[in-house]
Amino acid sequence: MHTPVRRLVFSVALVVLVGAAGCSDSDDSSGDSDGGGNATPAPEPTASPAPVTVCTEAAPEALRACIGAVSSAVMGCYSAAGAPCAGNDAATGVALGDLEDSVRESCSDGDFLSLSSDALVGRLRNSCASEAASLAWRTFGGPQGAVWPNVDGDAQACLAAAHGAAATMVDDALAAINACLVDGDCSAASVDEERANLAATAQSAIEAACTDLGSLVAVTPETYVSRSAQQIDCITATGQADPRPINLNCGPTNAEFEAPRGEYMQVIVDGDKWGSMCGDGSDFAFHIRLAPEGAPLDRILIGLQGGGVCVFGADCAARFEGSPGLFTAMDDEPLSVGIASTDPEVSPFADWTKVYLPYCNQDVFTGGGVVEEFDEVAVPRFGGVNLRAAIQMTRDVIWKVMDAEGGAGFRPDEILALFGGWSAGGYGTLYNYHWLLDDLLWPRTAAFPDAGLALDNGSVLGVSGLGDVKIPAWGVGQNLPPYCFQGSCAIGPNLYRAASPRLKQVPEQQFLILSNPKDNTQQNDAFFDDEVFWINTLRQSYCDTKDLPGINYYFTSVSDVSTHVVSLREELFLGEVDGEVMADWFWRAITEPDTIENRVEEGDFVTVIPGVEPYPCEVAP
Repeated sequence: MHTPVRRLVFSVALVVLVGAAGCSDSDDSSGDSDGGGNATPAPEPTASPAPVTVCTEAAPEALRACIGAVSSAVMGCYSAAGAPCAGNDAATGVALGDLEDSVRESCSDGDFLSLSSDALVGRLRNSCASEAASLAWRTFGGPQGAVWPNVDGDAQACLAAAHGAAATMVDDALAAINACLVDGDCSAASVDEERANLAATAQSAIEAACTDLGSLVAVTPETYVSRSAQQIDCITATGQADPRPINLNCGPTNAEFEAPRGEYMQVIVDGDKWGSMCGDGSDFAFHIRLAPEGAPLDRILIGLQGGGVCVFGADCAARFEGSPGLFTAMDDEPLSVGIASTDPEVSPFADWTKVYLPYCNQDVFTGGGVVEEFDEVAVPRFGGVNLRAAIQMTRDVIWKVMDAEGGAGFRPDEILALFGGWSAGGYGTLYNYHWLLDDLLWPRTAAFPDAGLALDNGSVLGVSGLGDVKIPAWGVGQNLPPYCFQGSCAIGPNLYRAASPRLKQVPEQQFLILSNPKDNTQQNDAFFDDEVFWINTLRQSYCDTKDLPGINYYFTSVSDVSTHVVSLREELFLGEVDGEVMADWFWRAITEPDTIENRVEEGDFVTVIPGVEPYPCEVAP
């Protein structure tokens, strides 16, 4: 009844022989789109599941086989062509076609939850394509495969071994879970033990093949395997109609709270489960407002609170003493102004699901779960951990509600999201956006960093210099993209250049970068002593990056007073720059994303602030 566990090929030479055929450019109109928006047609199988007649058995087995086959095809393309598979890759199309055939043969409308067979097929095809892609992106440097062509043969062998070990672990774990649930006497403890053994085996294989995986893709073998293992939970939650009693940290059975529609509630995160913590040692908490009744749940606005940053013992101690609220999340209230307003007269996103993440670690939402020790004070840096926990908890609740409501159920590739933040939260947006696309697998997400340009002053005490020190000190490297995790990647324009090749796989994928040029708070946080230097650097940075795919700017033009954060100020959110209201610009970025244009004006800064130079490129008068 079950397909034997298929061992993926580890040898690069064998992978070339097996997978080279998967790099064909032949097209097939039967393909549809994967999690990254690439067309995926359908020809010749690599591994098909054995026939199964029960839908709830056929679906997870078809999904398992498909992910394994696509992973083999991906490795074949890298080995044979040194690049990701083409969008119309033949072997990928075969795998997706086999999955669909298997499900349609065994499933009728309503056999799997309340889903129609069409909805089930779409759900499983997306999971196969996107989960296999996520594993590849973690390994080879994003969808663009930025790492592979820039390393030597030994490093490529390391990456190939890592990908093979993780793909085999995923395949074996899914096979064990599927068999366990079918047998009827499934033990969560035995599955957990089997998964732990498989993870240990994968980690050992990677360590044997890799001298230093972290220097290639930012993460250690342990973290690499852990994140690949997390995918198993989401795949199982997608492919199993009822995964109980398996312990999953993803999906409806992992939903930890119920939220009312149309009103905010505070959610306290379980630190023991998620590893979360605020700077004063207290629990992290966030606020969520599910879309009102009648509005779609899967339109989501995520906002990251601001609050500066402390980087040295003295300034951190002073903030603990003078502003203890900066280190706790329990007493923060969600913002409801400007873009975050719940008034449809103000914000076109008024009826979207809203998630508000307080800022409580003074690490611009990047900390990887370490405590930074100074002589004066110890500061927990858990910002990245907190952010990921809150968003995953939100995902699971929305997943549960949407599946229970019927219809097409939850589809991560159909979520439309705005992910952004203000000031320190703007920095956090820069450094976490890739995670929503590459790991959370919400491809239709746009990012809006507001007043978080992360410009560099060129000195040791600047964004780049601090990046060199704080990325390791805060455990940040593991939370940065595998194609940009050095100290220089803390600089906004550098990150835009690195991220641009992975954006626009679907139209919504883009940075919507906001600021007012005269912003003494942002200027000081980036260690610019001189306002003129700050504004001129901003202007040059804009001209250097404005034409990159997926990079878009909206700069307001307040020159007479320092203005920090613009999308929360309703006079600016509803005001115009270069003939377009900011609220309309945002709405166009979501509804007609390929038509978005930079909105930047010369203004009167040159006259009002002596020493400011005109933009070195063309902008509006």
